[in-house]
Amino acid sequence: MAAADHLQVPRQHGLFQHHGIDLGDGTVAHYLEGRQILRSPRHDFSRGEPISVVPYDAGSCSPAGTTLRRAMGRLGEQNYNLLFNNCEHFAHWCKTGRHRSAQVEGLLQSAVLGGARLLLRQGVRIDPELVRRSLGRLERLRQTLLEQLETALTRVEARWGQQQLEAVRLAAQKLADQLSEVEELEARLEHLLDPGSGP
Repeated sequence: MAAADHLQVPRQHGLFQHHGIDLGDGTVAHYLEGRQILRSPRHDFSRGEPISVVPYDAGSCSPAGTTLRRAMGRLGEQNYNLLFNNCEHFAHWCKTGRHRSAQVEGLLQSAVLGGARLLLRQGVRIDPELVRRSLGRLERLRQTLLEQLETALTRVEARWGQQQLEAVRLAAQKLADQLSEVEELEARLEHLLDPGSGP
């Protein structure tokens, strides 16, 4: 393990992973579940469980200094949200500048697709018109998120300094990530409507 590594450790008997950023001095920046981003000794972060390093492709990571500045800059933050701002969102953002949680995305996609598959197996016919209306709603949501992202970036360029720029950039990245999730869900629903259309 090295400074700026994205660390993970099992929680709840391995049901999920807790994430943080190695600060290089024996401490880890992490979102204590439901509370705030703390700087904790590595042994407090691990709670006796084995720590592993989350691998990244070299081209997808920010430099170590940037990762560490991001992690240190958010110490004390108290905006935890299980679905939209959890420990994995924080660690992934520190490493890449993208606010994502593979655990949450996987659970949401599994729930949506699993529910659709269950209905199909039970012989429940999925109404194509209902799917088309849902796709229309997703498209409107995608457009709204895109407009909010563009508006936020335009305001920052016009008025604010570096500190405000970073805060708005983080908010804009969250919107961009939500937009990406909407687009992925939209593609999966289109596939359910027309299974011969692609993967």
